[in-house]
Amino acid sequence: MKKAATPKTKQVASAASKKLLELVIKSLDADQAEDVQAIDISNKSPMADFMVVASGRSNRHVAAIAEHLSEELKKAGMRCRAEGLKQGDWVLIDAMDVIIHVFRPEVRVFYNLERMWNGSEPMAEAV
Repeated sequence: MKKAATPKTKQVASAASKKLLELVIKSLDADQAEDVQAIDISNKSPMADFMVVASGRSNRHVAAIAEHLSEELKKAGMRCRAEGLKQGDWVLIDAMDVIIHVFRPEVRVFYNLERMWNGSEPMAEAV
């Protein structure tokens, strides 16, 4: 009987990931994103080192935050993909080592990603 494969995770986030996180936080702060939470998931998941969860005040604000962040990431030479821009309720930006979720407040409460990653304590409130 074969033993089930377990995903390999990093133990510590790389310096490049931390620098990318700083760029993300700076962009979110400049666009007045609310309740920004950065969660270190490097020891929980092989998909990324950090997850950032933030809120915008409206659909337009959420979309504007996400569009600006995507532009800033591209200027920095990062490849990224954004999903959900048209609706503006929840935009997911995959920046490789940092996954960013920008929500309208009521959608954020409904999905409660911070709780889903139970055991991954928020690093600090960034804003």
